[in-house]
Amino acid sequence: MKLLVLGGSVFLSRAVAADAVRRGHDVTCANRGTSGSVPEGARSVVWDRDDPVPEQLAATAYDAVVDVARHPSRVRSAVAVFPSAHWVFVSTVNVYSDESTPGGRPGTLPMRDPIHEDVDLAVDMEAYGPMKVACESLVRDGAATATVIRPGLIVGPGDPSGRFTYWPARMADGGTVLAPGRPEDSTQVIDVRDLATWVVGATEARLTGDYDGVGHATTMGEVLSAVAAGCDADVELTWVAQEFLTEQGIEPWAGPDSLPLWLPRPEYDGMTAHDATPSYDAGLVTRPVADTARDTLAWLRETPDATVTGIGREREAEVLAAWRDATGG
Repeated sequence: MKLLVLGGSVFLSRAVAADAVRRGHDVTCANRGTSGSVPEGARSVVWDRDDPVPEQLAATAYDAVVDVARHPSRVRSAVAVFPSAHWVFVSTVNVYSDESTPGGRPGTLPMRDPIHEDVDLAVDMEAYGPMKVACESLVRDGAATATVIRPGLIVGPGDPSGRFTYWPARMADGGTVLAPGRPEDSTQVIDVRDLATWVVGATEARLTGDYDGVGHATTMGEVLSAVAAGCDADVELTWVAQEFLTEQGIEPWAGPDSLPLWLPRPEYDGMTAHDATPSYDAGLVTRPVADTARDTLAWLRETPDATVTGIGREREAEVLAAWRDATGG
């Protein structure tokens, strides 16, 4: 298969290119050439997608294209150049306007209204999902055949966001760990390597339809315990109520003042509890979270400059002390 990966140098798109090379496909990665490197065995072509497509790409008949873009203009122009290829477009669960209903799947949840023009997320972060909605439509309308995959939180070695990465790093330090919310709160992650393998399989099979690229719905308690086990960590989890975390100024999900993976309830009960049955039926296979945590920790130790986002140990200790004072613990 002659495969064009739009990207190929960072995280998911790089994992896709690497998996496709391992399977013996002819892989070309097109990106700006300003971050990361493409996997060994893949061809690299420099293309800023705000510029016209390079002739060497336009003149090639690709069997399939994998795209992770969020800008409608870039997707529109690329689909116009490669309309005969099978497209796998990596979207996001943020296309759904209902984030509170657990058990949703494509076709059962309302979608956000599309935004068809490019929006700077530094100005309006809320435009991310609506732009992806528009991109999905461009791919469906313009490509010969298409797969739309909507991931939730992608995790594992090479993660540039540092969100999940916080937890292997923290567990490896041992001791009393601040666990956010309740152990029964839902959460849902997918290893980047498992998602990439499924994406390549979708290109080979010319799979069609819309799917959520998420792992099995599970709980914060199960995930944090699995991370600790994968990191062979001796820890004690202390669960702190979300109302108290908010009072203490702890942010959810991501950022330097956050506890990653934590989301306020009940408004986000559905965002991390999608029904992934259709995706598994369509070939998705996922590994245990403990294995992902082990490999992420190994990558962290080999990569001193890797991003790890979340509160520091001193801040964690302050919040735990305040929680003990407030609860008499």
